[in-house]
Amino acid sequence: LSSWFPNQTRTDSSNENTGSEAEESNECKVWRNSMCLFRGAEYERYTNMTGREALSYYDMNLSAQDHQNYFLCSTDAGKFEYETEEECKTVFEAEQKFKLALKAAEDNFRKSHSLSYGLGISSERESLHKRDTNVVVYIRRRLALCARRFGRLKEAVKIMKDLIKEFPTMYVANVYENLIETLLEMQSYGEFNLPKSATIYYTTALLKVRLVAERFSPSVALKKGLTPAEMSAVEAIHKALEFNPHVPKYLLEMKPLILPPEHILKRGDSEAIAYSFWHISHWQRVQGALDMLRGTFEGSWHELSVYPRKETPSSLLFASGLAFGIVILMILVHQFPKPATELFNLPAQWFIHPLKQTYEAVDKFFLHVFSQIEQTWLFKMFI
Repeated sequence: LSSWFPNQTRTDSSNENTGSEAEESNECKVWRNSMCLFRGAEYERYTNMTGREALSYYDMNLSAQDHQNYFLCSTDAGKFEYETEEECKTVFEAEQKFKLALKAAEDNFRKSHSLSYGLGISSERESLHKRDTNVVVYIRRRLALCARRFGRLKEAVKIMKDLIKEFPTMYVANVYENLIETLLEMQSYGEFNLPKSATIYYTTALLKVRLVAERFSPSVALKKGLTPAEMSAVEAIHKALEFNPHVPKYLLEMKPLILPPEHILKRGDSEAIAYSFWHISHWQRVQGALDMLRGTFEGSWHELSVYPRKETPSSLLFASGLAFGIVILMILVHQFPKPATELFNLPAQWFIHPLKQTYEAVDKFFLHVFSQIEQTWLFKMFI
């Protein structure tokens, strides 16, 4: 697969030479999830069936910003290109409308492409051509995902390969991640070298694990040690864990899997959900792969290895609560002096009245005791 993505590989190698600052900035950037589901046919269907929102407002706001960045320009008529995806209630309807939209999008793309190479190119024409390119890539990739949903894997692979060859600079779409998942579904395994992501690292680990997983035994490994192939598989799992340690929790079903968001954070929990949602079946298909992943994960991970959390002492919580309560009382007394005085007098009376009754009862008791003592003959004899 490395021959399909020359630009991706070259970009990755150049990023490694720029230093750790550029790498950290790319890792903290929010990316569009290339494996996201269809809005109307899948996300909205889940919401209607369960009554729960599958997407957050923040995620949908990012999608709206993506639409403005990639699809809108000054010559745009205001039509929403992903309106088809939101209105269609089934994937079949979405595929039919995407096919109709693709014809119109390709016509617009050819017109803007011819204009962009003429003399006196304006920024308006350039933005129009860029918009039409984004629309064509978006529709064709979603058509490939429709084919993937219906099991037409060869058709989906062909569409994705053609996209990568025709638009090698459209790295924003991350079409290669869709291609990898489809190839795994076809069981077309192979080694590849691609940009850094959870899909790349964990797929590389899966391909190496599948060669040794059936014959791997922890007891034998403790006695005789690991073979070179097993060492290579374990190292691949360790590299994947270093890149994103959240993925095994979903692959091993230690955490419940939910619908993937439309945007992910590289090396974060959202990327782990997006990867595991589609790739957990590929790991389950390889016998012994999850056992090998579990052994490596449990031996190299614990709760405090990444984000150690200090527990807040109870005394600090009590002191802060007491201070907050005193401040509230002072504000109430200052704003409402008479009602506050009456309010404080009432519990004070409730508290003082039982004490007063107790004091009177004790006083009467001792007076009665002393009067009884005075009447005794021993007391009179001493007098």
